[in-house]
Amino acid sequence: MPDKVEIAQAPRLRKGSVSPRQVALAVAQSAADAPVRVDKTGLELKRGAFLNTIAMLASNFRGIFTFLVARLLGPAALGTFSVAWANVDLVSKIAVFGLDNAITTFIARSQATRDFARSRTLFRAAVVLVLLQSCLVAAIAIAALQLFGHRLRFPSEMISALAFVLCALPGISLYRVCTSVSRGMKVMKHDIFSRGVTESAITTLALLIALGFGFTRFAPEVAAVSGTAASGIVALIFASRLFSGVTARDTVSIWTEAKPLLAYGAPISLYQMFNAFTLRLDVIMLGWFIGRAPGVTLATVGVYSAVVGLAGGLRKVNQAFNPIFAPVVAGMTATGDQQRAAATYARLAEWMLWILLPLVAVMTLAGSVVLLIYGPAFMQGGAWLGIVGIACATNAFVSLGETVIMVQRPHLNLLNSSVTCAIAFGANLWLIPRFGVTGAAFGILLPYVIQGILRYGVLRLVFRWRNPWSSIRPPILTAIIAIVPALMCRLFLDGVAGQVMAGLVFLAIFGVGWLHHRRSTKLL
Repeated sequence: MPDKVEIAQAPRLRKGSVSPRQVALAVAQSAADAPVRVDKTGLELKRGAFLNTIAMLASNFRGIFTFLVARLLGPAALGTFSVAWANVDLVSKIAVFGLDNAITTFIARSQATRDFARSRTLFRAAVVLVLLQSCLVAAIAIAALQLFGHRLRFPSEMISALAFVLCALPGISLYRVCTSVSRGMKVMKHDIFSRGVTESAITTLALLIALGFGFTRFAPEVAAVSGTAASGIVALIFASRLFSGVTARDTVSIWTEAKPLLAYGAPISLYQMFNAFTLRLDVIMLGWFIGRAPGVTLATVGVYSAVVGLAGGLRKVNQAFNPIFAPVVAGMTATGDQQRAAATYARLAEWMLWILLPLVAVMTLAGSVVLLIYGPAFMQGGAWLGIVGIACATNAFVSLGETVIMVQRPHLNLLNSSVTCAIAFGANLWLIPRFGVTGAAFGILLPYVIQGILRYGVLRLVFRWRNPWSSIRPPILTAIIAIVPALMCRLFLDGVAGQVMAGLVFLAIFGVGWLHHRRSTKLL
């Protein structure tokens, strides 16, 4: 017998115009199409994930910028820029005000109902709002730094760098909203060009030009402002082309759509700010404790910033799936198809673990070798890379749950993120003065584990989703089997050789397990 979802999704017919036999045929047709809809969703997810993966890989070219700053200017310059950028990233959540996530959900819903004119109005409203907000926030923040910057506990060079890099806020905000508009229409390729190619290329080129002219003091900040501005403009051009054939409705102004967008984005903005604060808190607080905690200097903060940059690449694994998952799950939950949404979530969770676990293992087993790309002075961060890598992988994995909650009950994300932020602040405040940089690494791992537990509880108790253990069990068991011989190599072989061998052994065994699982699932 068809379930309620199938009946609801059967073709709608006018009252009194059909016979019971026609209704039965319509329901039967909807039930017959269910496997086709599931397969179509899987193909849609794979296609979107593929394009997002390309965008993610392209965005990693930004690592060239970090590499050049570390090599040409040293750990101290990288530390100064990293602390300033961490603060700007936090302020950008205020400037965007949750409009990036809100516009994805709103446009996905209007596209699902084929209200294309409203999609265009929503796009224009989001762009106008985010530009006004970002310029206003940047002006206020720069003025506040000029008046009260001396009261902060940052070194004077960090205050100057922060004031300069705040000029990147309009570009950052414009990029995020315009890219979210494209994702709401399930167009994932735009991010490849706006951020992956344009920002990476312009940032690196601007840095080299600044250094070529002998402008070394604010060279990383100039490069960052130039790259973000270019990426925002390119994202705007690509997003606007999606509406080239759509006529705006004369009866609805952008200010009419602005109110529901801001109302929906308000709780998202708050929990995004909490998330960003949690994400950047370790680097920001290390900046506060320079010279006042064991081993915390401007140079070690620079080394830790490189560690965070490498481990932060694990969060980008989520970017391969989340941009397509958000509009897909928004459409499913809008039509009441909770079972298919839960099955899609479980499928993506398995895919993410097959990718995250080997990357985390390499960072943990061979962290010092990986950091050699920045120079010998960065090898001291090997142990920190393993801890932060586990934290970032945990954050990437549980972010899928954040997306599910966001499109249905965003205020629950606000509650989870506020609790996580409070725990992160307390943990870093207690651990950094006692254990220095190592304390900062553990201070970010603990809140992410707790955040994952909270989000799992919401999915299980509020939305009544079943446990995805059957889906995520294979990659976890494979990782456990592979880690044992890898640890033996790490313990009995010293130096670089031991780290390299341990990483290779894990990857070989894990790869064999993945191939076996893939073949067995094809046979079922």
